[in-house]
Order: sequence, then C-alpha cells, then structure tokens
Amino acid sequence: MARKIGLYGILAYCLYGLFFYWYLFYFADASLPFEYEGSRADPATFLNGRELMLSEEYSKIRNLLFFLSTPFEWLLYLFILLFGLSGVFKKWAEQSSTYKFVQTIIYVAWLSFIAFAATLPLSYISYSLSKTYNISTQSFSSWMKDELIDFWINFGTMAVIAAVLYWLMQKSIKRWWLYAWLLSVPFSLFIMFLQPVIIDPLYNDFYPLKNQELEEKILNLADQANIPAEHVFEVNMAEKTNALNAYVTGIGSNSRIVLWDTTLNRLDDEQILFIMAHEMAHYVEKHIYIGIAGYLLLTLIGLYLAAKIMEAVVARFGKALRIPAVHDIRSFPLFLMIVSMLLFAASPFENLVSRYQETRADTYAIEMTENTDAAIATFQELTRAGRSQVNPPLLVKIFRYGHPSMLERISMLEEFEIEKRNQEKNEQSQ
Repeated sequence: MARKIGLYGILAYCLYGLFFYWYLFYFADASLPFEYEGSRADPATFLNGRELMLSEEYSKIRNLLFFLSTPFEWLLYLFILLFGLSGVFKKWAEQSSTYKFVQTIIYVAWLSFIAFAATLPLSYISYSLSKTYNISTQSFSSWMKDELIDFWINFGTMAVIAAVLYWLMQKSIKRWWLYAWLLSVPFSLFIMFLQPVIIDPLYNDFYPLKNQELEEKILNLADQANIPAEHVFEVNMAEKTNALNAYVTGIGSNSRIVLWDTTLNRLDDEQILFIMAHEMAHYVEKHIYIGIAGYLLLTLIGLYLAAKIMEAVVARFGKALRIPAVHDIRSFPLFLMIVSMLLFAASPFENLVSRYQETRADTYAIEMTENTDAAIATFQELTRAGRSQVNPPLLVKIFRYGHPSMLERISMLEEFEIEKRNQEKNEQSQ
C-alpha cells in the first residue's frame, strides 16, 4: 500500500507539473485584447522590445515555480510519512528527553530541518531567477541570512503550534480543533501586533521617512482622510531588490505605512502621493480588520476540515503512513500537508476578496488625488520594475493575484479620466 501511495503521489505531481508547463508556455494567452492595443495599458507603449520579452519570460518561469513549489511541499510530507521518518524523529526526541514538551520541540526541529533542506533548492532557483532578470540585487550571503531567519521563525511558530495542538488532542480528541481555534485568535492578533516592531526589523532596517518635505505632504493627505498618522516609514530594500512596493502593516498602535526606498528613488512625489492615498484607503475602509476577521473565520473552517480529514486518512491509510492515531505526534506532517492543501484551495477566494479591496483602494486614491497621469505612470513603473505581465493568464490571476491586473487597474484610471472630462464638458455647457 505504501509503495502504491508513493507511486501515485509522484505520478500525480508529474502530471500536475506537465499540465502547468503546457498551460503557461503553450496554451495560456497573455496578449492584450485588441481593444486595449495602443492604450496606456498596452505594455508596448511604455516598455521597449527587450523589456517586453524579459517580462514574458520571467513571468512564465516564476509562475511555473509557484505552481510546482506548493505541491512539492505536499509530496515531501507524504514521503516523510511513507519512509517512516516521522517515527524516527519521534524516537530521537524520546531518546533526548523525558519531558513531553521538549520532545515535541526536538521532533519539530528535525522535521523543520528536513523540510528546509528539501525546499532550499527551489528557493535558490527562485532567487537565481530574480537575479538573472535583474529583479533581485541581493548578495547570496544576504539571501541566505534571510532564509535562515525564515527557518528559525517558522521553527519557533511550528514548535508552539505542535505543542499546543497535540496537548489539546490528548485532552479532547473530538473538539481539539475548536479549542485550537480559540487559542489561535489571541495568538494571531499578538503576532500581527508584534510583526512591525519585532519580526520585520529582523530582515531590514526601518526608519521614519527622511524626506521631510514629502512626509509633510503625506501627512497632509492623511489629515484629509482623518487618519491619525504621525510618521511614514521607509525601509532599505535597494540592496535586495529593484522592485517597488508600499504597504500597511500591523494593528493598533503598532500599525505602520511603509515605503520601500526603491519606490522613493524611482517615483516622483505625485506618484508616491497616489500610492500613499491607496494605502490610506485600506485604513479608512477597515480592510486590515476585515482581513483579520476573514482570516479567523477561514482558520476555524480550516481546522475543522483538517480534523475530519485527518480522522478519515488515519482510519483508512494509517498503517501505510505509519500513523497509529491522530493524536500521535507522528501525524504532524499529515496535519501540515492537509493545512497546506486547504490554504491552496482557499487562495482563489482570498485573492478575489483582496482584488476587490485593492480596486476599492485604487478608486479611493484616484478620487482623492485626482491625478490620473501620476497614477497610470505609477502602475507602468511597477510593471517595468517587477517584470510583471499586464494581462496574466486566468489560472495565474486566480491563484496568484491579490491585486487586479495592471490591465484592469490602468483601464479603470483611463475610464475615470474620460468620465471626468465628460463631466467637466457638461458643467461648462450648462
């Protein structure tokens, strides 16, 4: 049975990979609909021939890596179970300590190390790709440092999750998922509160915006939106990437609006003000808190489904997977695999909600700044810097895009500009 499961797993992964290779490189059409040709959304109007070619190449390879990496994680956990490595990790943990909590930490340490080592080649391929296409400017040592920080943060988080989960399973085999969710609420909020001041600075240096004249303009914009902002933060990303970004992070008193220094270096003040108005819209429309509520709801549903699926899988395939019971720590790779699958399955819905919120933020920003030229130029520069497709294939958009495509965003701005001109003509004629 174990051999069959392993063989079917490899076969399914190969067929899945071949499908997406065929879809991305031969079937999917990312060309612009003819009605948009020559418009400001047409990449041919703001990218040269080489930039167009590189954007298409980079996007296809990057998208393929995305679709291959997540199922590779599932396959990894499956083979950790089939080869009995999960049982080996448990045995080593029991030999190292008599304390249950310490045993769990040691088990998770071994599991985390194997997962990190197995997925590192894919991470390196992604890093090398971004270097080749001049997205990343990061040195190997700096990249490796970030990978190791990721490892320790993930290990610490997984150790806490595993210790709590399997303690709850021992106490209540039927309702552990509900108690786990109740505990996840304060834990998630605590992590979100700490992230801007504890976690993010592990990767980069954050400081108040150095351009005081620009900061004053941004704070005036915030005042118009009734946002109690005192500082805008910038982060030194130029030593790592040529891409541009700005975002809102954190909750409560630790919430921040952050600008990458690459954005400051490549966009003018009017373009940056449009970006800031966009980020302020997320605050005004409570998108962060709506996102938290949605995340907690999905977590509740996900934990319930994970519990039911684990019970069914262990009952049917427990012997082949070498899992004697759901509440045995050896089932942890199965839990991680199921959660990863559920997250992947839920991503189209999450992205759909995110795209709606981003469209709302774009609308708010353009109504606030009323500068369509700056807004369109911003999106064009974001496309150039990130080597992204203006009109991505459907499956890529569904599974990867938390923002509307650049075609949609620029077209919306052009429509806004036309409506504004028509409105002005009507007012003048009256």
